[in-house]
Amino acid sequence: MNSPVYTIDIAHPPRHPDRAEEELHGAWHIVRTSPALHILKVIHGYGSSGRGGSTRTLARNWAFTHRAHFRAIINGEDYTAFDSSTQQMLQETGLFDDPDLTRGNAGVLIIWVR
Repeated sequence: MNSPVYTIDIAHPPRHPDRAEEELHGAWHIVRTSPALHILKVIHGYGSSGRGGSTRTLARNWAFTHRAHFRAIINGEDYTAFDSSTQQMLQETGLFDDPDLTRGNAGVLIIWVR
């Protein structure tokens, strides 16, 4: 079974904010035009400060700005089987193997695209 997830890593190596936004837009376009993809998984990292880095903030702000185009935006720390958005997404898109599910990984963002 093919995964309904398209993953991008904008944290390794770190990108200039303009480049990171371009990559987010490009990945979003790939997911929304694919009949098989429904989820955009963004690896944005957590930053070295211990408070979250600028790439994390950029990715979350970008998702919030475009939220009307998404069914759900799930921060990595909320990406668990106990989260209602995660439960609904998994039911509707099918179960898939994702190592970040239930890990509380604040360095990822899950976007369920309409």
